[in-house]
Amino acid sequence: MSLVDLIAQADERGLAASGLACLDRCVPLLGGDDEVLRPLWSSLADGGADGDAWGERLAKARAELDSAALSADPVPAPGSGSGAESEAETQAEPEAAVSDEDRAAALARRMLATAPDDPCASALRAWADACSAAALQIHRLLDVAADGDGPLVAAERRRQVAVLELLAGRGAGGLRPALEVSTEGRRVLRAVVSRRARGRS
Repeated sequence: MSLVDLIAQADERGLAASGLACLDRCVPLLGGDDEVLRPLWSSLADGGADGDAWGERLAKARAELDSAALSADPVPAPGSGSGAESEAETQAEPEAAVSDEDRAAALARRMLATAPDDPCASALRAWADACSAAALQIHRLLDVAADGDGPLVAAERRRQVAVLELLAGRGAGGLRPALEVSTEGRRVLRAVVSRRARGRS
C-alpha cells in the first residue's frame, strides 16, 4: 500500500504516531535532546492523542525545543556592538544566503508549530499528511544526490511506511517498534547534519 493510502486509512493513534515520528526524526534540526518527544510517545501508549495529556506534553516539548533553538542560535539584542559594526551587520542581513539546512530547520519548526493541541481525526490527518511531505522535503534538501530522490529520501519514505504499517497492524502494540524505527532515522539525520556542519567549518 502506498504512503498516501496508509495515511488516508490510519486511525487517530496511527495518524498521531505518523506525524510524531516524522517530527522526532527531525529533532536534530531543532537542537533538541533525543528524548524531548518521548512523553508524547508515552501519551499515545496511555490512550492515544485524546485528553489533556497530549496537549500538556506538546506544550512542554515546544517550550524545550524553543529554548534549545535560542541557545544554539542566540539573536543579538538590537543596538548591541559598536555603531559601525551594527550598521555593517544591518546592511549584510538582507544579503545573507539561506542554506538548505536553514530551509530544513524551518520545515521542522513548522511541523512542531502546527501539531494539534486538541487533536481530532481531521486535525491529525492534516498534520500527519503535512509532516510526511515536510519530512521528505527535509531529507531531500539534505540529501547528497544532485537530481531526484537520493538514498536519504528513499530511506525516510520507507520509515514512514513502516510506522504506519506497524500501527495499522498492531495498534498500540506497534508503538514501541515504531519508536525504534524513528530513533534509527533520527540517528541517521543527526549524523548527516553533523557531517554537513563539519564540511562548512
